[in-house]
Amino acid sequence: MIKYALIACLLFTSPAAMAEHPSPPPLAASQQQLSQLLNQYKGQVVLLDFWASWCSPCRRSFPWFIAMQSKYQQQGLKVIAVNIDVERSDADAFLTEFAVNFNIIYDPDAVIGRQYQLKGMPSSFLIDKEGVVRFQHTGFVADKLDLYESHIKELITK
Repeated sequence: MIKYALIACLLFTSPAAMAEHPSPPPLAASQQQLSQLLNQYKGQVVLLDFWASWCSPCRRSFPWFIAMQSKYQQQGLKVIAVNIDVERSDADAFLTEFAVNFNIIYDPDAVIGRQYQLKGMPSSFLIDKEGVVRFQHTGFVADKLDLYESHIKELITK
């Protein structure tokens, strides 16, 4: 009897009632990849960087990110770099210049970038061990490298 009531309920549910609870749109591949990495790195500090091959400060920032990953990986730092180039070949050409030691996510539609409401390039977000964004840096300023690193140390030691 219950089975028939359930079938009747499903058959006679109005489209308006169904629209009240729409299912969320599927995640883009880049969002899925980021979500998996953030889940995998839960309990660690994540430096999430957005970059593009046409961005001059990005070119200067990459050696620093590589150095920070090497210096602090044993203490729980994980760098994830999200590329927003439309053409992957542009990003790949950029990467041939660096010995990258962290994850790269390709986001040609800037889906993740819109989520993080980027204000400039590069943009970096420091995410604490609980998954909360604690610091945001827009641009890459050589005079602020000590500050950037102090933010990493602060979150690692918490």
